[in-house]
Amino acid sequence: MALRVYNTLTKRKEDFTPIEEGKVGMYVCGITAYDVCHIGHARSAIVFDVIYKYLKFKSYNVTYVKNFTDVDDKIIEKALTEKVDISEISERYIRKHNEDMDKLGIARPSIAPKATENIKGMIRLVDTLLEKGLAYVCNGDVYFSVKSFPGYAKLSGRNIDDLMAGARVDVDEKKEDPFDFVLWKSSKEGEPWWDSPWGRGRPGWHLECSVMSQRYLGETFDIHGGGEDLILPHHENEIAQSEGATGKPFARYWIHNGFIRVDSEKMSKSLGNIFTIKDVLEQFHPEVLRLFTLQSHYKSYIDFSHQLLADTRQGMERFYTTLKNIEDILSDDIDYSAVSHKDLSGLDEESFGRISKLPENFIEAMDDDFNTAKAIGCIFDTIRTVNGYMGDKRFESTPASLFVLDRARKHIKETGKILGLFLEDPDEYFDKDKKREARKLGLDIDEIEGMIKEREEARGEKNWARADEIRNFLAGKGVTLKDGPSPTIWSI
Repeated sequence: MALRVYNTLTKRKEDFTPIEEGKVGMYVCGITAYDVCHIGHARSAIVFDVIYKYLKFKSYNVTYVKNFTDVDDKIIEKALTEKVDISEISERYIRKHNEDMDKLGIARPSIAPKATENIKGMIRLVDTLLEKGLAYVCNGDVYFSVKSFPGYAKLSGRNIDDLMAGARVDVDEKKEDPFDFVLWKSSKEGEPWWDSPWGRGRPGWHLECSVMSQRYLGETFDIHGGGEDLILPHHENEIAQSEGATGKPFARYWIHNGFIRVDSEKMSKSLGNIFTIKDVLEQFHPEVLRLFTLQSHYKSYIDFSHQLLADTRQGMERFYTTLKNIEDILSDDIDYSAVSHKDLSGLDEESFGRISKLPENFIEAMDDDFNTAKAIGCIFDTIRTVNGYMGDKRFESTPASLFVLDRARKHIKETGKILGLFLEDPDEYFDKDKKREARKLGLDIDEIEGMIKEREEARGEKNWARADEIRNFLAGKGVTLKDGPSPTIWSI
């Protein structure tokens, strides 16, 4: 099955065929660097990180460009409030962005350009649009004439009359038409500026993405991505100014991820329901947030709540528990390739047959418009098969069964790697998880481990009453103990 992608431009799934065989150029709109990143940023970052990794898995040579907007009204406003240069604000939040993305396991893009590094290119593009009669100058500002570009709004599928009737459009007496958008803004007192043929000023927001994408990927490239909130007007404006200047198609495939809602409401500062990535990661493992995001198709809405994240944590625990059970049986010092699937029979052969379908099923799901929800379902089916296999009364630790478990671990880890999941050593994952959960409950880890040690001593002295008393006390705090031949294991 060929990779099929839902194209926002054509409103249908299409076979993915890049411009140049074996190579993909992908541009994704990045953040405006004036504040810390929230879970909406996390969703978009995770979605396109997986798309990037899957394209590389499919053996494409991917050039992935994701920009930083480092000059903007909000950045300027914060710089004026703090009485610093805009670069100090933007660099601060670019640094914080990168810290968040690193914690989430987001691969750095091939190129991460900044708007202020591309001002000359923006001036050239505005000049071209003026020469072609698609833009006009008014008192040092330059506007794009939307009605001069017949294809405007083809991405959203709307028409200009409907947009003007229903959309919120900035009122500006300088515009010839309410829907025209600014390409170049004349400078105001206290604002940063650059020299241009129209006077001192700075670029409009939409301009930068056209210039940076075409600088690094060419006048026409393969994939343009971003959140669905960018379709109108940002991406419509990009198309208009880019195709107006070059006369060529801008991007061939447009991919947009859906919104995140919080308890069924749109995120907004006025509602106080914006959760930062940093705050969420203090409460949950980064892979839990990734799994939560990827359990839904990228185009769908996601309803966010801490309870749903807690439920996802339980699902992640099942994955890691199975991997730990496998690794407790296997040894890293043994080469399991000495056994062949041809040597298997009975339960081993039956289980191997089901487990070995994971890579094929995973690829089939991902080839269907990057359907991570279905792909995770395939991994979970494999987890169930493995648990049933190890729990079967016929299961024995033999070279054949170890071969089957080794293959299961390999398939789960390899498919998980594309999704950014199951990258931790299971013991490390559970250690971090219990300590994080203990902190959330206000429990003292040293105190818990001290009581467990006291309980082990009581059990050694056959003081069962004291041992039970400690177990019950810890259970009341949410601490579960698991006894075995090795030291007692605890979890929340």
